[in-house]
Amino acid sequence: MHHVADHAIPAVTRVELLRAAMPFSAGRRVQGEETVDEYNASSQSFTRMETLMVRITDASGAIGWGEAFGHRVNPVSWAALEHLVAPFLLGRPAAPEAVRADSEYAFHAFGRTGPVHYAVSAVDTALWDLAAQRAGVPLRRLLNPQAGDAVGCYASLVHYGEDPAEVAHHVGRAQRAGYRAFKLHESTPQAIGAAREQAGAEAVLMTDVNCRWDEAGADAALRALAPYDLRWLEEPIFPPDDAAAMARLNARHRRISAGENASGAAGMIEQMRAGAVEVAQPSVGKIGGISAMREVIAAGAELGVDVVPHAFYCGPALNATAQLLAGLLPDAQLEVPFLQWPQTLHALHGAGPSITLDETPGLGFVPDEQVLQDHLLASSVIA
Repeated sequence: MHHVADHAIPAVTRVELLRAAMPFSAGRRVQGEETVDEYNASSQSFTRMETLMVRITDASGAIGWGEAFGHRVNPVSWAALEHLVAPFLLGRPAAPEAVRADSEYAFHAFGRTGPVHYAVSAVDTALWDLAAQRAGVPLRRLLNPQAGDAVGCYASLVHYGEDPAEVAHHVGRAQRAGYRAFKLHESTPQAIGAAREQAGAEAVLMTDVNCRWDEAGADAALRALAPYDLRWLEEPIFPPDDAAAMARLNARHRRISAGENASGAAGMIEQMRAGAVEVAQPSVGKIGGISAMREVIAAGAELGVDVVPHAFYCGPALNATAQLLAGLLPDAQLEVPFLQWPQTLHALHGAGPSITLDETPGLGFVPDEQVLQDHLLASSVIA
C-alpha cells in the first residue's frame, strides 16, 4: 500500500463523542434462569444496545467515523476518549498508522486492552475511514484493490436460558430470515443439541460460553458436545487468555476460539502462535482498530489460523468489520446480532443474512441523524 507523507495529510481539528442506545427485542417468550451474568450483552437484562462513536473532522472538512467497544463499559471508555485519547489526537495528521504507533506507545502503561485501548481502536477506525475517503475508494479497496462487495452473515443469538425448546424456536426464526449459520450463547448439551436438530446437519453452528469453565470442565464439555459438530466453542475457560490451557484443549478437540479479550494485536498473535485457537476472533473496537486487525489477519494467513472477527455492534464498527471481511477475509462471515430493531441507525444496522456493500468511499457509515438524536445519551466535542 502506498503511504502519502504525513505533511500532505490534513490534521485532525475536531473530535466529537456520541453515545447512543438503540432499543431492541430478542423475541424472548420466557424469562428463564440464566447462565450468563448481567454484564453480558446476551443477557435478558439488556433491552438496548449502546454504541460509543467518534466523529473525527480533519482540516479539509472530511469526517471519519469509529466505534469503541462498548455496552456497560461505555462511561469508562468515554472518559478515556474525552480526557486522554481525543486531546492527544488534535492537531496530528490524520494518518492511521502513525497515530496508532504514537498512541499505543504513549498509552502502553495504561493497559494493553481495556477502555483506553477501546478508545484508541475507535480513533484508528475513524482515521482509516478518512484515509479511504482521501483515496476515493471504499475501505475494502484501500486494503485490497481486488476486494469484492458481498459479505455473508451468521446469526448471533442471545442467551435463551439453556431452554432447548426456546433455543430451537429462535434458530428456526433465524432460518426463516434466511440464515444458514448460527452462533448460540448456550453451554448445555440439551440446548446445543436442540439447536443442531433444528438447524440440520449441514448448518454451521457455534456457541460462545463466555468463559464458563475451568480446563477440566471445558474438556468434559467438549467431549459431551462432540456429537453436535460445533464449528467453534468460543472462550471456554476463565481466564480467557490462559493460552497454555487453551492450547491443550485445542490440541485434543480443535474448534477452540477466542480473541475478543486478547491484549491487543500482539496478545492475539501470541495465542495463535501457541496453538491456543483454531479460530481467532479479534474485535475491531477492542483490539486496536483497523490497523491491529490487519496485523492479526496477516498473522492468521501465515500461521494457518482462521480469523473470524467478533462484531456485536450496531454502529461504525459493524461497517468496519464488513469492510475488513470483504477486503481481506472473503471466506469469513459477519456476526450479526439476531435482534429486532424498532429503528435502525444506518443502512447496515439490522442487515443480513447477506450484504452487498456500496461504493461510498471510506467505511460507508452514514447515520440517520434524526434516529441518532432520538437515541442520544450524551455528546461532547473536543476541539
